[in-house]
Amino acid sequence: QANQIGCALAKMGYVERVTGEHDFVDDNYFFRFCRRKETIEPQAESTPATKENRDVPRTFDTVYKRGDKLGEGAFSVVIEAKKRTAPTQSFAIKVVTKSRLSVEDEQALKDEIGVLRELDHDHIIRLFEVFDEPKHYYLVTEHMKGGELFDRIVQKAYYNEKEARDVCKILFQSLDYCHKKNIAHRDLKPENLLLMSNENDRQLKIADFGFAKKAPVPKCLTTQCGTPGYVAPEVLEGVKYGTQADMWSLGVITYILLGGYPPFMEDTQRALFRMIKRGDYQFHPQYWQNVSRGAKGLIKKLLTVNPDERISASQALNDDWILEDDENLANLDLKSTATELQKFQLKKKFKGAVNALIMMNKMESLGAEFHKDLN
Repeated sequence: QANQIGCALAKMGYVERVTGEHDFVDDNYFFRFCRRKETIEPQAESTPATKENRDVPRTFDTVYKRGDKLGEGAFSVVIEAKKRTAPTQSFAIKVVTKSRLSVEDEQALKDEIGVLRELDHDHIIRLFEVFDEPKHYYLVTEHMKGGELFDRIVQKAYYNEKEARDVCKILFQSLDYCHKKNIAHRDLKPENLLLMSNENDRQLKIADFGFAKKAPVPKCLTTQCGTPGYVAPEVLEGVKYGTQADMWSLGVITYILLGGYPPFMEDTQRALFRMIKRGDYQFHPQYWQNVSRGAKGLIKKLLTVNPDERISASQALNDDWILEDDENLANLDLKSTATELQKFQLKKKFKGAVNALIMMNKMESLGAEFHKDLN
């Protein structure tokens, strides 16, 4: 329940995300208690430039015209916007309210910006520019109109192993690029695999580099972060780790792409972490009988508990399954996988909706208690 409580309290301003020491951990972030801050909807901070006023400073609102809200987080909202001089292309703008950021949060945001500015790859979401203004930061990124990759897959009338392999190849190429720049993503999961459009599956991009970090030497990272079902054993063990933690996460994603469900599932987070630390998973015959031996072999190399023995992104690109003939893999139907994947997606969304409703009913009483303690 920490996931729902943390996210809901953060949204209302009772807790805030931090790095390092923490009070409790949810599926994605660490939180600490704070005095509640009122939610501030970011408004235009300046008047758009006109022919009569060409001396207006270059600000977000002089360059872009705001559109609809796309999403909302604890410290930010995401809106659509278009350039005033070229209104045909839309962008996704992350608007971060400065007054709601702790010193640690602001540094984490600057780290994320620094990482994104280093990256220029066809399959990694692109940061175009950043506006640092008195009340807000504006991060201008690509607008991923196609939504989540997994949502697209479950809509397919036909799904085969070649399509799964092609997705994995793109992910390995993207991570190989990041890792050669000594950048670890640290939060790879299906929700962060987005599509540019509804027409082309190959316009896939990795998004959300909020936990990304430079790892100039092997095993120099220490922060326990990520999402429980996808986090590597070494991260859970609390030992120093490196970019190989991302390869474990890709192993989980590859397993889901081919089987339709996660390799590690338990009722409690404690039990889930025990499974992950042991690498305790299996290929259930009823779901994996039509999946090739090569695909299962690569998953085993990815879900290797010892990071020193785990396959790297560059090695994965030379794996026999990745290099397998297209026609051979296209003949391997994964219809049952798509069915299981649909159940997985529906369960995930239903669980999120139910928990959100429960939290809405409980939040005022919980918030009152926390606020009372803080005062």
